[in-house]
Amino acid sequence: MPHQYLYHILAFLVSAIIVLWSTPIVKKIGLKSGRVDRPGERKVHQRPMVRLGGVSIFLGTLSALLFVWLSGGFIDANGQVLNPKDEYEIWGVTLGGIGFFLIGLADDLFSLSALKRLLMQIGVSSIVWMAGVQIEFLTVPSLGLTNIGWLSLPITVIWLVGMANAINWIDGLDGLAAGVSGIAAVVMLIVSLSMHQPAAALIAAALAGGALGFLRYNFNPAQIFMGDGGAYFIGFTLAGVGVIGLVKTTAVTSVLLPYLILAVPILDMSAVILDRLRNGKSPFIADKRHLHHRLLQAGLSHRFAVLFIYSLTLWVGSLALAFSLPSGVIYAMGATSLLGYASWKVWRHAR
Repeated sequence: MPHQYLYHILAFLVSAIIVLWSTPIVKKIGLKSGRVDRPGERKVHQRPMVRLGGVSIFLGTLSALLFVWLSGGFIDANGQVLNPKDEYEIWGVTLGGIGFFLIGLADDLFSLSALKRLLMQIGVSSIVWMAGVQIEFLTVPSLGLTNIGWLSLPITVIWLVGMANAINWIDGLDGLAAGVSGIAAVVMLIVSLSMHQPAAALIAAALAGGALGFLRYNFNPAQIFMGDGGAYFIGFTLAGVGVIGLVKTTAVTSVLLPYLILAVPILDMSAVILDRLRNGKSPFIADKRHLHHRLLQAGLSHRFAVLFIYSLTLWVGSLALAFSLPSGVIYAMGATSLLGYASWKVWRHAR
């Protein structure tokens, strides 16, 4: 194992350990302060739940990155200290993640309007774009890989804001958002390393440790929710890693990889928005049109619905690995078999 990869393992472990240690503390504080999510018509849970778990994920991820940075772990694929531009991009994603976390936390505590949240998210994303976190290429039919010029700003902002909200929208069942995000972060970690982007991989490793560590308390039956703070932070960070670690190169497949890895939340959000518009409703008014709601309506248990969506995420992630690794086709075949079995179980339940 190359020496520099040890820092990625360290980032994962430090983040997971801090989340495992801090989540019970955050839960206790949330219960004492009354910061809970109460049962309702759209809610699946039956008792008040603390929704500040994102604080632990945020602290774990940020602490892991700071620890690795102070340990001298911000190095490139050749084991050399990162050049200022690459380090600037890392801190651009990190500071943007802090901004999105604070927006979500403010909503968890004070219930901000959707418009206020959106405007603040656009503002933070625009600042991050100026820091160098930029989508500069898109694949255009018949034209191939195309430099998008001035369109870089709006497209980058839409990507960052959209993914933050996509992760927030799938956070509807115990362990769903944390598990999907953890799987996506692990895939981004592997793909970033394969593309010689160890700096972006460090962020993915820290986020994976935080999200998967949080599952200890969030998987069904959940003891705590991540809230908007956690969902916005995770969604933005995944999107940011996709920009600086995968879209950074000019290969057509590389530009498409982050959209493939995050296809499940992207398609879920897109389908829900289109369905709401088709029925003459606002795309921002919550309802039960998401994939996880439909799986529950089809008769699946809470846990099985979550595990099925995990298998979908593993499958699209395995396709990304197939494109980026010589042996990736093996992972794709395994994930396809898993998805086939899960789909068969869903079909039997739905009959």
